[in-house]
Amino acid sequence: MFRKDVKNIKELILRNLRAQGLETPLLQKRLIEAWPVVAGEAISRYTGSVSIRNQTLYVHLTSPALRADLSMQRSEYVKRLNEYVGSQVISDIRFN
Repeated sequence: MFRKDVKNIKELILRNLRAQGLETPLLQKRLIEAWPVVAGEAISRYTGSVSIRNQTLYVHLTSPALRADLSMQRSEYVKRLNEYVGSQVISDIRFN
């Protein structure tokens, strides 16, 4: 009666999401929601909209000085965001 091929529920859910083509949109949503956590509260105050298009995260900032500062650190933010999500979701960030 006991089955030996027991699978982890996480593995089954991810396999099902992948089969239905929903894994990438889910990871993108998690990455967008991770922006305030990774960027921090101070930067989040100046953040408007955040979206992903063609593996590029677009972040609208209301402060031109902050935009210039973050543009120099964008590779670090790409790395930290992808690590937070646990997958290679984005390859670049554009601040506008």
